[in-house]
Amino acid sequence: MDRITLTGLTATGYHGVFDHERRDGQPFVVDVVLELPVDTRSDDLATTVDYGAVARDVEDVVTGEPRNLIETVAGEIAERCLAHGRVERVTVTVHKPSAPLSQTFTDVAVTISRSRHV
Repeated sequence: MDRITLTGLTATGYHGVFDHERRDGQPFVVDVVLELPVDTRSDDLATTVDYGAVARDVEDVVTGEPRNLIETVAGEIAERCLAHGRVERVTVTVHKPSAPLSQTFTDVAVTISRSRHV
């Protein structure tokens, strides 16, 4: 299976369980790996997936309805990615680099994989 990868898509969202997260928002960073058969002999966008449309879908979910969990955000992104007809499998990582932790950390992230055949 071939892959198209979008790395570091960043948008402000209002996800989290705390009031200040939903009020103030914070950056979320998303990585998406789309697995699909790519016809490399064709030079037609219809034979692949429009990664610009995928990026807009990711941004719409991140900036959209607030969710308590980034697991839910990742799931919604995965569902939208699978709606692009040629995508067979998707792996989504949602990073929450400003998560409300008192410990020193670099990142908090959730990674999920979904397939249209499961």
